[in-house]
Amino acid sequence: MEQNYPSPTGMPPVGGPPPKNWLVESILVTIFCCLPFGIAGIVNAANVNSRYSLGDYAGAVRASEQAAKWTKIGFFIWLAGTVIWIVMMMLGFGGAMLSGFGDGFNNR
Repeated sequence: MEQNYPSPTGMPPVGGPPPKNWLVESILVTIFCCLPFGIAGIVNAANVNSRYSLGDYAGAVRASEQAAKWTKIGFFIWLAGTVIWIVMMMLGFGGAMLSGFGDGFNNR
């Protein structure tokens, strides 16, 4: 989702096309994954368009890289936590089944 903002100085921004702002991804990470890293991503994503509209292309690229970094960190921490949770549940379920089988065999 690309948004174009007019330059407050009236001059066209220099440096090339606007960098990706990662705003949608940061909001999704904030809602579904990890709140602190998602908020850091949103803050940096908001800086991308404002810096680009001011003509600070290098700053916009740097803010885009920071937004991408925090968004990806939040997503991968959520992914690792989910995988660990699934493994722990499987181990707990397997342990419960094995202890149940042991009791069942001992009662016969």
